[in-house]
Amino acid sequence: MSLLLTGATGFLGRNILMRALREGTKVFAPVRHTDKLIRQLRFEEKDPQGIDVLSAVPDQWPKISPRYAILGGGVLFERTRSDYFRTNVDWTLATLRALPDECRTVVISSQSAGGPTPKGKTSRSEADFDAPITWYGESKLAMEEAIRREFPNRPITILRPPMILGPRDAATLPLFRMARGRVRIKPGLRAKSYSFIAVDDLVSAIFLALGSEPLAQASYVASVHSMTDWQLISSAATACNAKGLTVPVPHFVVRMLSTIVDAVPALRAQTPSLTRDRAREIWADRWVVDGSNFERLIGWRATTGLSDALEAAHSYYVREGKL
Repeated sequence: MSLLLTGATGFLGRNILMRALREGTKVFAPVRHTDKLIRQLRFEEKDPQGIDVLSAVPDQWPKISPRYAILGGGVLFERTRSDYFRTNVDWTLATLRALPDECRTVVISSQSAGGPTPKGKTSRSEADFDAPITWYGESKLAMEEAIRREFPNRPITILRPPMILGPRDAATLPLFRMARGRVRIKPGLRAKSYSFIAVDDLVSAIFLALGSEPLAQASYVASVHSMTDWQLISSAATACNAKGLTVPVPHFVVRMLSTIVDAVPALRAQTPSLTRDRAREIWADRWVVDGSNFERLIGWRATTGLSDALEAAHSYYVREGKL
């Protein structure tokens, strides 16, 4: 099996790469920083022999013909709308143009492309009108629409996962560090509900989708269970074996903090999810999706719960020496 994988040094991509290498798959990996990939492989005690490292610029690739592709690369946190679109839309399209027409491909989008759960509904499904509320979400939706326009007959499946939890996720490291403290901050006074998926479950879903007939529309893929922000913080504290007090903070305070973070580069680097644009996703009370359509069509079901996903992530951070 030969696989082209973008985002190999990121959270989801690293987990996909580890599985591919375990299974003896030949991997083509376009990366911006080869040294970063080598360091990660050394930490994982993986042999880089099964990987062909490519330029991050598709026009500079040699002639390759992978049978499969997983496009998980992209940007989560940027300063401007054009920065999001440059990578999440333009670069993804350039990557697809460089692949053979027959290459079976899974493209990773995001729940953000659809937006929060519509008012009056318990969950968002593929039948609901897309209404992204951030530049990030807009870029992911624009990417999906551009793929459908330009490659209508290619074997491409687009997946929209919600919050992904598990080992190798740098984005949840601040959550664990906060959870170990005596006081934990919860944005908003009301409880907020979210869908999630453990990274191992998502990796399994992606590989199953690669071997299945392409899905006609972008599909939500998630755990059947949702969680509240209170449960997320509590489960992170339990994983750390920590005790403390969780304090809800009004939205106007979080808005002020996001403005400060956006203005100070050092703070933005420490808490990239609190930029003014990405903070818009905090105001909505419900980000729950219905993944039953994907489950029915692919024959897949998530098996990892919230506590297990966070415990696995915490153990990994400890092994990395970050906690």
